[in-house]
Amino acid sequence: MWSKIRVILRMVKIEHSVFALPFAYTGAFLAARGWPGWRLFLLLTLAMVMVRSFAMAMNRLLDLRFDRLNPRTQDRPLVTGELSVSFTLMFCLVTAAVFIMACAGLNMLCLILSGPALAWSAAYSLTKRFTWLCHFFLGSVLALAPVAGWIAVDPQFTVPAVLLFCGVLFWVAGFDILYAAQDVEFDHAQALHSIPARFGLDTAFVLAAFSHVQAALFFLLVGFAASLGWWYVLAWAIVAGVLLWEHRLISPTDLRRLNLSFFTLNGAVSALLFLGVLVDVLP
Repeated sequence: MWSKIRVILRMVKIEHSVFALPFAYTGAFLAARGWPGWRLFLLLTLAMVMVRSFAMAMNRLLDLRFDRLNPRTQDRPLVTGELSVSFTLMFCLVTAAVFIMACAGLNMLCLILSGPALAWSAAYSLTKRFTWLCHFFLGSVLALAPVAGWIAVDPQFTVPAVLLFCGVLFWVAGFDILYAAQDVEFDHAQALHSIPARFGLDTAFVLAAFSHVQAALFFLLVGFAASLGWWYVLAWAIVAGVLLWEHRLISPTDLRRLNLSFFTLNGAVSALLFLGVLVDVLP
């Protein structure tokens, strides 16, 4: 049983929850201007874990034929046979059902939007079949996290929530463009679309940097729109420095430290911004 659970956690890359979950908490704490309460906190956490697990499992199913061919993805559980297609389909159904129930426990707007959120999160894998804008589509999926956190507390769309959405969208798109740099040859061979495959690595790195500049600007605007103080500004300044460092670590001719850039540094971005919000809004 524990072996099966470990395989499932590997399939959904549970460690990558550090990208989206802190932003969901950021939205919730901002909307509540402090602690949102245990019930809401736990339901929001459950909903986020479920929708992210659903999205990752759907990605593995939809991309299975490509994962079997890509040398980089040969150890994925569906490729190795550690998990079956039928089991993964059932896993998707269960996580989707739990997500909808968690949304129903939050409020009516969350429940109404739960279906579209599931469809949107599952569609990312299909976009790279027809557009190099797939990185920005993925960004929009993760950018739902702070909006979800906000409307879980305050069921309306506000300026800070929209700015957080835009910031996360460009942040994710930027690092996904960099991550796609390692699959340029494979994408060409399989007629898959990405910015590195379409425009080359030099242009891709420029567009990734542009995206991260936009992300930093939107995150700064969040502080003004939400009337946050100097602790948030300090956290934002560190985040801007981290994003700059990320682009100093790798280059079109040197991708050796891509994993450090992709996981470690980007995981710090969401955690630092949440910490800045937390210190500012808690009494």
